[in-house]
This record gives sequence, C-alpha cells and structure tokens, in this order.
Amino acid sequence: MRQKIERLLKEYKEGTIGVDEFINELKWFPFEEIDFAKVDHHRVLKHEFPEVILCQWKTPEQVAQIAGKILERSNLLLATRAGLEHFKAIKEIAKDAVYNEIARTITVVREEIKKDDKKGKILIITAGTADLPVAEEARVTAEILGNEVELLCDVGVAGLHRLFLNLDKLKDASVVIVVAGMEGALPSVVGGLVGVPVIAVPTSVGYGANFGGIAPLLTMLNTCAPGVVVVNIDNGFGAAFAATLMNRKF
Repeated sequence: MRQKIERLLKEYKEGTIGVDEFINELKWFPFEEIDFAKVDHHRVLKHEFPEVILCQWKTPEQVAQIAGKILERSNLLLATRAGLEHFKAIKEIAKDAVYNEIARTITVVREEIKKDDKKGKILIITAGTADLPVAEEARVTAEILGNEVELLCDVGVAGLHRLFLNLDKLKDASVVIVVAGMEGALPSVVGGLVGVPVIAVPTSVGYGANFGGIAPLLTMLNTCAPGVVVVNIDNGFGAAFAATLMNRKF
C-alpha cells in the first residue's frame, strides 16, 4: 500500500497523472486489517460516509472492534440489523451511541449532519404498520446520510383513500421509497402517480403464500409503472442508500 501511494505521488509530481486521476486511484484504498475484517476507511471518498456495519451474523465483540476502528477516523457511525447485545458492546466504547429498537440500528453522531439545500426530500411510505421496521431502517439511514426525510405510514392498497389524502406529500418528494409486504402492490400505484424515482422494498410481512417476501418481490419486479426499481427483501438500508445517491443528482 505504501509503495502504491509513493508511486502515485511520484507520478503526480512528475505531471504524468492529474489531480482527478490521483484522487480516483485513492478511492480504492486503504483499508485497516484486523483478524476477522478489513475496515474500508476510504469508503467515505466514494460515498461521503464511512463503511456501514452489518451486525447480523457478527458477534458483539466483532461489531465493537469494527466500530472502534471506524470511530477513530470518523464522527459518524451506522450499524444495521443490530441486537441489544451488539448495542451494549458498542456502548462500552461509545457512550453516545443510540439504539433504535424498531429499526435495529445503532448510530453515533458527533458532528452536525450537513443537509444540502439543493437536495430534495425523500418520502418513505409503508403499506402497513407491520412494514414499519424496514421503513425505520430506511429512515435512520437516509437521515444520517444527510437527507430531509418524511415518513408516511399505513396507506396500503386495502384503503387507497388513505394514500390519496396525502398526494401533496408525494408531489413534494424527489425520491419515494415504498415499503410493502403481502402482495406488494403499493409501489406500482405510487409509480403511476409520481414523476420521480420510486424504490420498492418488499418485506417478509404476510401470510403463507407471501413466501417470506418472495410474492411481493415478484410483484414489484413485474410492475408496469415506469420509474420503479426494486431492492431485496427487507432491505430498507439499501433503498435509503440508493435514494441518497439519486437525491444528490436532484
């Protein structure tokens, strides 16, 4: 790694590469290696945010070690799919850590989150209250990434009048995230009403034929509404990150 940096510096000083090429090369390294992980400290150059920790399938001790390395270089931390034991482990090293039990997220915010006035608003919609954990994961993610976010709950197709009474909120959004389980029809309806990107998030909420989210996933993939894209089942984090990248171009 040091040799590569020295080579890049030499090429930059000799004028064989420009500033843009130099920065582009730096985007791909460095990382910090610990026994069980390689912490990507330059993720912030690509995404303007440090690496996010997926806590599920990791031990509390592993999560705490990774979090400690990130917080040595950053004033912001986001961990997803976290349990109480993960939170307790991070709390030992970061007393200002906050746990959202519904979203299952852990956040540390040690600087003011900058919000760009040129950005639009991300609207997150749930078909039902049971979809709220996934929507909350999206909300927490979108907010810590610097977006203005609004959450609209329980406006699914079983009572469309609830959605139509909030058309002003849809018109005010630059990106809409629609979280729905059961048959997953809501994103198609929203996609037919708005002229901005719609990110559909299927959830595992539903009875047996929901197949743990497969049914709404297939419905959303087969939408005829233009401008609707789909992320994986229960992936509120992925939807919010994609919405943030779209919102930066607004």
